[in-house]
Amino acid sequence: MSDAVMIKTIYLKAKPETVWRYITKKDLLARWFQETDRDLTEKTSFQYLSHHEDKEDRKLMWGDVLEVDPLKKLVHTFTHPFLEGVITTVTWALKPVDGGTQLTMTHTGITTLDQLTGHDTGWDEHFMRLRSVVSW
Repeated sequence: MSDAVMIKTIYLKAKPETVWRYITKKDLLARWFQETDRDLTEKTSFQYLSHHEDKEDRKLMWGDVLEVDPLKKLVHTFTHPFLEGVITTVTWALKPVDGGTQLTMTHTGITTLDQLTGHDTGWDEHFMRLRSVVSW
């Protein structure tokens, strides 16, 4: 199933500049997704961190930023232990629409149905939180 492509599009009552910050800035990512060890604004490796600060290893997920086109597109790899060594790719595309933003997330490289359904549910939950923190 390595050819599986998950595409999710949501509409946010916020300008692309605001949405961009919420998908790239570590303090804002923590408000709807997960804390990261750095901003995702340049080609770099990064880690999503556990909320449990008492854990010695807080790394939950990790990846590499592959492409940054500010206010338009962010591409990064994405993996975690549940993916069992598989490196997936997440692409974020932003498009201005009538004073708001169309945000499309494309997640490729998922290899099993269990992983696909788990990520499908997870992204839905994260997008619900994103809507609540971003929209005016």
